[in-house]
Amino acid sequence: MIDTKELKSRYDEIRKNIENRYMDVDLDAIIALQDERYGVLQETEALRAKRNETASRMKGRLDPETRAALIEEGKNIKTALAEKEARLAALDQQFTEAARTIPNYASPEAPVGKEDKDSLAVKFVGQPPKFGFKAKDHVELGEALDLLDFDSGAKVSGQKFYYIKNKAVILQMALERYAMDIVIRHGFTPFITPDIAKEEILNGIGFNPRGEESNIYTIEGTGTCLVGTAEITLGGYYSNMILSKDQLPIKMTGLSHCFRREAGGAGQYSKGLYRVHQFSKLEMFIYCTPEESEKYHREILSIEEEIFGGLKIAYRIVDTATGDLGAPAYRKFDIEAWMPGRGVDGEYGEVTSTSNCTDYQARSLNIRYREDDGKTRFVHMLNGTAVALSRAMVAVMENYQREDGSIDIPEVLVPYCGFDRIER
Repeated sequence: MIDTKELKSRYDEIRKNIENRYMDVDLDAIIALQDERYGVLQETEALRAKRNETASRMKGRLDPETRAALIEEGKNIKTALAEKEARLAALDQQFTEAARTIPNYASPEAPVGKEDKDSLAVKFVGQPPKFGFKAKDHVELGEALDLLDFDSGAKVSGQKFYYIKNKAVILQMALERYAMDIVIRHGFTPFITPDIAKEEILNGIGFNPRGEESNIYTIEGTGTCLVGTAEITLGGYYSNMILSKDQLPIKMTGLSHCFRREAGGAGQYSKGLYRVHQFSKLEMFIYCTPEESEKYHREILSIEEEIFGGLKIAYRIVDTATGDLGAPAYRKFDIEAWMPGRGVDGEYGEVTSTSNCTDYQARSLNIRYREDDGKTRFVHMLNGTAVALSRAMVAVMENYQREDGSIDIPEVLVPYCGFDRIER
């Protein structure tokens, strides 16, 4: 969450930021709740002081009448204090939940707009392939080569689940290891993370585990959820901890399964592997000082470019519009790879994203570091996709298809695969 001490001092800025993100947040109601909470806190502290004063007066010798009066007064204070503390606890929870609905401040450089079309393409790399034949999409290719089985996935698990088969399994593992090797070379420590996280961690990262709008699968009666990304588990790793400044930056990369409800995700852009309920992903995560977060944001983006540039797949970089940032993000860049089977003649489709979340997540998760002078500050937290394997598979299969229906393997992946083509 943002620093709630700033709700009044930066009121106009916060309200404008909410408008630019096209979010429905009642800032005035949240401030009113904050004021009520402060009033009850003052009353609670006054009763605590009175309780201590009464206890102090009971020390020493007292006549029976005075002692009885003080005992009665203590009982009354205890009852009143219990009521105030219960009210304060309820207000604390209400205010915290309400404050979490306020989005992070957006970068002044982020394009203002509501939808994908308002995002700004800032860089194009490579040329989309020109085939002398009608390009197939990855679903057609995968079924013809016996690589993908969506029908059996739907039968066994439901729609948007699937089986990957035969050489496609090796191709996915090759993409995973290829990206992992690059990320490790850049100083990231590898992790395989849990697939389950507590709801308090999801809330702290900025994911809503409840309600119709949630993209998260909850595990009933456990207070836990299936993770939608390793950002959640890597971000929760240092929760409620104070780091030393010389530990920073901390660079982590996590391989995990990702589970997403994808409520409302429909249409041609959701076809096949592009939008599914389960996939695997290698995520990058950095904890750093506030002064260095923009530098590391650019570093994550450059690593994403290195991964897709090495695959020799045409892509563009998109500076994400404010309305599509997501509440925790200060700024976000997406890489969209060319997908020949998408649309009529091919289109770009998102394959990675990287976000600088500044101290927004750190405040909720209480992750700080200690400066040289002994004072503590909240860390800045950044995340970025190294490779989302399902979407990377889409891009590779469609860009490297041949007229006879076979698929060439990108040169950088051949050593990992042990073969250079997938044929009938």
